[in-house]
Amino acid sequence: MRKLFKGFGYPEVVWLPKSERSFLAFICVSFMAAMFITPYPQYAMWVGFLFAAYAAIANDSIQTIGTFIASNQDKKWWVLWIFIGGIFFFTMFYSWITFGGDVSHGRLTSKGFEIAPSKFHFLQIAAPIFLIILTRLRMPVSTTFILLTSFAATPAAVGGVLAKSMSGYILSFLLGLIFFLIVAKASKKYFTGKAKFGWTIAQWITSGTLWSVWLMQDAANIAVYLPRSLNTAEFIGFTSIVVIGLGLLLYYKGGRIQKIVTEKSVVTDVRFATLIDLIYCIILFYFKLHSKVPMSTTWVFIGLLGGRELGMAIMKTGNNNILHAIKLGAKDMTYALLGLVISIAIAIGVNDQLTVSSMFETIPQEFVSGIVKFFSKLGI
Repeated sequence: MRKLFKGFGYPEVVWLPKSERSFLAFICVSFMAAMFITPYPQYAMWVGFLFAAYAAIANDSIQTIGTFIASNQDKKWWVLWIFIGGIFFFTMFYSWITFGGDVSHGRLTSKGFEIAPSKFHFLQIAAPIFLIILTRLRMPVSTTFILLTSFAATPAAVGGVLAKSMSGYILSFLLGLIFFLIVAKASKKYFTGKAKFGWTIAQWITSGTLWSVWLMQDAANIAVYLPRSLNTAEFIGFTSIVVIGLGLLLYYKGGRIQKIVTEKSVVTDVRFATLIDLIYCIILFYFKLHSKVPMSTTWVFIGLLGGRELGMAIMKTGNNNILHAIKLGAKDMTYALLGLVISIAIAIGVNDQLTVSSMFETIPQEFVSGIVKFFSKLGI
């Protein structure tokens, strides 16, 4: 069993060693804080938001600015912070003005998420802490599932999110595979030596656009704790906390979860990073127009990386063979599915209206219906 886990890159030891004492202390204090603050909704929403902001930024950094960090390690961290933080502020400001105080770009107006919580369950406040633990183990789990499903009012809402997310995974995997099957040979021939400065400009443009489009999808994951319409003081608090968190993330160059990106073939090359960001941006923008139902962008991202890695392995232009590429993709998807199981368990524990039987009856129906509807629109 240990050899099997090691072959897929799973940690052989899942408990926290002595070197993790400070992290363990932080987790214990966080759980205690969540327990004591839960009965006071006016404070609980901000504590939940703080935990969610920290957890989401740490986990989701690999998706949008992961390749950006990997290919700009020679830049000062504060230069990247001004760029990334500025885009975050103006993207949120646009939503706040356009949607009457809503910073989720309308994602929290979809059925099942449209009403802000007036009281909280312990598991809703603690959900981001579980996400922090999984992130520490370098598991690219979906923040959308772990955070949003605990607020889902119906099983249908969970099924809708799952269907849209799986559609995104399949589409991004296929696009990544096909695109890099086509360009792999040409890129190996022409992407040699040091990239010209024009590629750096192109990457900053595509990364900035991707970051903004991603925020339009995933800001709902942390804003779900807050009122659906923020006043000026709440908006300033919301943006300030996240911008500070981004600064810490960039200072530490993405943290441990960044390995999910750097273990893939040649992502530190600005030219490959630009191509990945461009495809990912196009996919997310399409899904933004597709519907207002929230989705897991993590699933889209690991699908894209998995398809790309397999395509380059088939064409023998990457660092990994076909078997290792399949193992990397399987490992990432297994972690994502683990996050889904945990999120459903949290949702059942939080909401009395959600039961195991109702989840297993309704979610598959909504999932199949959503998948069929999505691909029928594509003419498939």
